[in-house]
Amino acid sequence: MFGRAAFLKRVAQAASLRISIAGRPSRKRKLAACATNSPFRKQNGFTLLELVMVMTIIVILAAMGVIAYQRLQLKARETILKTSLKEMRKMIDQYQADKEHLPGTLDDLVSAGYLHDIPIDPLTGEKDWATEMGEDTVAREGGQGLVDVHSNAAGADGEGMAYKDY
Repeated sequence: MFGRAAFLKRVAQAASLRISIAGRPSRKRKLAACATNSPFRKQNGFTLLELVMVMTIIVILAAMGVIAYQRLQLKARETILKTSLKEMRKMIDQYQADKEHLPGTLDDLVSAGYLHDIPIDPLTGEKDWATEMGEDTVAREGGQGLVDVHSNAAGADGEGMAYKDY
């Protein structure tokens, strides 16, 4: 088999048997043609499994986004709470230094112009602050006055500190 037919046979094998020596399509070529023309092999859309998997991934990502957003919202409310408490405590001290006695209520700070309005507790959504009354050590006549203010919100922050202890 050293003749021309053997040579052509080897060339045909090297070319992945696309065309046989006689010029007819090879067996591999016929199988490939059948596979591409088959109605089961055409992919004009997505399978149900692919769609379900994509939807599952989207739902998981959306759930993670909602959880992160809720945590961010709570953190923002806690920051507003801390800022409001700091501002009210600062105004109580300023009132005491200017008037030489403690205010009786938070409304006294508003009426004297130290606060524009009593802030809303961002966790409860109302102006329901827990006021702490104590002995007025600065006033000449003594008495009781507002010494501190706390939140009435139940629960604790992410670090385990109760909102009432802010």
